[in-house]
Amino acid sequence: MGQVRASGLRYALGQLDGLHHRAFEFAVRDLMRRDGCTDARQVGGRGDNGADVKATDPYGRRWVIQYKHKKDGWSGKPVGSSDLHVLNGTGRQIHDGDVLVMLTNGRITANAADFAKSQRLHLVDRHLLAEWAGGSRPFGTCCAPSPRVATKSLREAGWKWTGRPFAG
Repeated sequence: MGQVRASGLRYALGQLDGLHHRAFEFAVRDLMRRDGCTDARQVGGRGDNGADVKATDPYGRRWVIQYKHKKDGWSGKPVGSSDLHVLNGTGRQIHDGDVLVMLTNGRITANAADFAKSQRLHLVDRHLLAEWAGGSRPFGTCCAPSPRVATKSLREAGWKWTGRPFAG
């Protein structure tokens, strides 16, 4: 997903915050397409088994994205480890995912970050979402390993981009 921005699609956080949760799924799908995942599709809804968007990147990796759209953004209730359990239990087994991602326009608890790291799940919090949706970076470079992030952004918690998309 390194070749970016042919369409120039960008979203500000305020736009994403204001979307209905279903429209947010389509926005994520469109951003994945912008970054080279031409088969990205919205699959969320009742019975989605923990996947809201699925896509294949130009390297052939299957991405399974679960999102938690928070009405109150950063100040709202954070994503906890229980939110990751469904993604972890279905992402590889049911959805055939290579890279499993929890994406939120909010924040992520330390327990969730620890669980994600132990299970090879990837996290995108509000700050990384802003960079990706705003067009600063392709999605594959935003999927951070899972540091402690309960009160900090992933960047503030010490995660540094290595210059390579994460290879699940």
